[in-house]
Amino acid sequence: MAFTRATGKHRAPSRLTRRSAQAAGIAALTTTGVLGSLSSPALAADTEAAKVADTGLTQALSLDATLAARIDAQAHAQQRQAEAVAKAKAAAEARAKAAKAKAKAEAERKAEARAKEIREEKARAARAAERARLNAFHLPVAGSHVTTGYNAGGSLWSSGSHSGVDFRAASGSSVVAVGAGTVVEAGWGGAYGNNIVLRMADGTYTQYGHLSSIGVSVGQSVSSGQQIGLSGSTGNSTGPHLHFEARTTPDYGSDMDPVAYLRSHGLNV
Repeated sequence: MAFTRATGKHRAPSRLTRRSAQAAGIAALTTTGVLGSLSSPALAADTEAAKVADTGLTQALSLDATLAARIDAQAHAQQRQAEAVAKAKAAAEARAKAAKAKAKAEAERKAEARAKEIREEKARAARAAERARLNAFHLPVAGSHVTTGYNAGGSLWSSGSHSGVDFRAASGSSVVAVGAGTVVEAGWGGAYGNNIVLRMADGTYTQYGHLSSIGVSVGQSVSSGQQIGLSGSTGNSTGPHLHFEARTTPDYGSDMDPVAYLRSHGLNV
């Protein structure tokens, strides 16, 4: 037997009718507060999810801040290290510069000290040379030789012997001081003619006689080898020559061997 569905109110509602009913139901539920109570767990879940999301972002931001702080700290450390290296380098350069300047100053000081020593050595040498020149003895007539010796006998001398030595010298030959001394007599000396007597630096005396002219005066200082007069034949003389005596005093009769005297002062007579 076949059943048939009657038309009319027994038909299934249409899609639009179901949607309308659902909307009405939702409205009713909302009105009664059922939807509100049912929707609270979902809202709470959404809020918790938001909190979780917020917590992750905070953690990410926190990590980023920590990393940035570490980078900044590392950069600062590197900067301090670079500054320390630069400071150490500058200090080393300053020490090297100071050491170089000190070495240069020391070298200059030593060079100046050495130059001073050289100057002083030269000055001492010059003074020594001058002393040697002043103390050096010279023959009274350069290049001459003795023609009549000391203590030679004969009627030519009032004492009966020669109180000095005669050097060969043409008239007008240069006569020099045998050594440094002071003039104690300069003028006419009787039998000696024009004569000069010097007090020598060593306290002895020398006499130069029969001069044709005198070039010094009493009290004058003379150096060794300085010209004091010219040879001649004045006084008790038989011809041009130089009479030379060495004495212990300025007076006649205190004579000593003039050849030995000159030899004692380094002369070859």
